[in-house]
Amino acid sequence: MNGIVDGRVAIVTGAGRGLGREHALELARQGARVVVNDLGTSGAGEGASAGPAGEVVSAIRALGGEAVANGADVADFAAVEALVQQAIDTFGGLDIVVNNAGFVRDRMIVSASEQEWDAVVAVHLKGHFALMHHAAAYWRAEAKAGRTRAARVINTSSGAGLQGSVGQGAYSAAKAGITALTLVGAAELGRYGVTVNAIAPAARTRMTEGPFAARMAAPDGGFDAMHPGNVSPVVAWLASEDAGDVTGRVLEVEGGRICVENGWAHGPARELARRWTVGEVGPVVRELLREAPAPEPVYGAS
Repeated sequence: MNGIVDGRVAIVTGAGRGLGREHALELARQGARVVVNDLGTSGAGEGASAGPAGEVVSAIRALGGEAVANGADVADFAAVEALVQQAIDTFGGLDIVVNNAGFVRDRMIVSASEQEWDAVVAVHLKGHFALMHHAAAYWRAEAKAGRTRAARVINTSSGAGLQGSVGQGAYSAAKAGITALTLVGAAELGRYGVTVNAIAPAARTRMTEGPFAARMAAPDGGFDAMHPGNVSPVVAWLASEDAGDVTGRVLEVEGGRICVENGWAHGPARELARRWTVGEVGPVVRELLREAPAPEPVYGAS
């Protein structure tokens, strides 16, 4: 199979269903050899099954591609190290990491338990860090040995992480953390030939079928803007050598729309050559807020 990532080796996490499945299939169609990682949990992160990853591997092989399954929990640091080693041992290296695995526990902040918070943050934020860490260690070693690879990391943030989402405090916080991790990764890993970007996809998956079911429903006919496969061509391009000049960016992808997110940036400011008094702060901050653009509304806010 020939394409934009022909011969490159990819790991895709959470690749048994939804967005991850479509990413794995698209990368395979574009010539990549794929390690299909999926723990096979429910949408709430419960249970485990080898079935979903195995089914995607079979689909890739039916297309004429190369793929192997992996059932590691991405929040398990040692298991993720073994995942990276599996890619190297099976296919001779690693070029592409697509961090996609995750689940949600929809809860208002006042109702969320410590266990629910920890579980969501672990799979999303720690899971992204764990795979970036172990992959980066390999890429650094390769660069020091004179074998710098045109490596790519594509992380998965969300509109919930960029604008916030009512009832999804843990998920929103983790996805916002992934955006910051992406920026830091781009700054730190460029010396080893690595680009680090993130996508903020809007698509029909198990995570969106609850709170956003009406918006995500498939149409009776015509273009299905919420099909998860719409996002995957963007992932495939970011994974290619052609995208080597793009790093530290977040792309929102929905249907046929691609949007470059601006994120946090310095806005209006005032400065004194001394400490502010308490009485001065309020009027100055209100003046600055009038000059600054209004924040986008939180999803689900009334």
